[in-house]
Amino acid sequence: MQRNITRMQARMNALGVRFRPHVKTSKCTPVAQAQRAAGAQGITVSTLKEAAQFYADGFGDILYAVGMVATKLPQALALRRQGCDLKIITDSVASAEAIAAFGRQHGEAFEVWIEIDSDGHRSGIKPGEAALLEVARTLHQGGMQLGGVMTHAGSSYDLNSPEALAAMAEQERAACVLAAERVRAAGFPCAVVSVGSTPTALSAAQLDGVTEVRAGVYVFFDLVMHNIGVCETSDIALSVLTTVIGHQAEKGWAIVDAGWMAMSRDRGTQKQRHDFGYGQVCSTDCEVLPGYVLSGANQEHGILSREGEADTDIATRFPIGTQLRILPNHACATGAQYPAYHALTEDGELATWSRLHGW
Repeated sequence: MQRNITRMQARMNALGVRFRPHVKTSKCTPVAQAQRAAGAQGITVSTLKEAAQFYADGFGDILYAVGMVATKLPQALALRRQGCDLKIITDSVASAEAIAAFGRQHGEAFEVWIEIDSDGHRSGIKPGEAALLEVARTLHQGGMQLGGVMTHAGSSYDLNSPEALAAMAEQERAACVLAAERVRAAGFPCAVVSVGSTPTALSAAQLDGVTEVRAGVYVFFDLVMHNIGVCETSDIALSVLTTVIGHQAEKGWAIVDAGWMAMSRDRGTQKQRHDFGYGQVCSTDCEVLPGYVLSGANQEHGILSREGEADTDIATRFPIGTQLRILPNHACATGAQYPAYHALTEDGELATWSRLHGW
């Protein structure tokens, strides 16, 4: 984990941009503290509960990177009234109007960033759309603080070559910079140009016009990121410890006590170049056991098998009681199954780090 943090921060420093990690991956204060110690400035969150917890733990500069709706504005207001430098986002005139009306009603000038759609993946306003300036006008004239623009190239998760990733990183950068230029040309402030995903952050050749980058899963990495090509399996910092509890030798199965409740139902590698099932099987010291994956899962039972031909000697290879580690498809989803991490230092010391749950 520390190596992953150092790698990303060094890259952002070399590209000359601030780095605002997305803490939804870990939802863990010691992890975020390690990111800040390496040079991160501010954090990104996916829930207002995260914002409240991290603010209580000493993080003041927080971007809530999910489109704001009116029902959540009282929570956002309460945090700002406590002193939290909370930024919120919108990608519609309706949402901008609700934010401005609520802010005026309560005497609060919310800092709002406009979400840009740079790849057709999910949310946001396309950089050339008229709606971009309508939202900017609604916020600015409504008395809110128009902080900037932000985007997330989520479709980078569908790529797997350095060339395609670099092209997507440039597409993400160019779209967000164009949006910022249009907002400024219309006479509105736009100080922040925020982009980011783990694949594009690690693939961008240059970030001219960008002020900050956001990325999250890089801190642990996972098998999806491995398939994309931005990490090796040895970079994956998160694993689930499991024990062999039985066998179906004629099928070449070992049964373990880690099902989809342990690994999550995320099968993100299923549509990629290598399907790892529910996870890659490793020894307890995280050495990959080539060809062995968690090929199936029930709620509390996992099926460990070899890809291709069945291993009919699996009961001898993995006797009952054998402990193994499983690398996850999606670190965020697997982490969400647990209340805490067991963090192992290089010198073998073990610590327990609590993890935030819920909304």
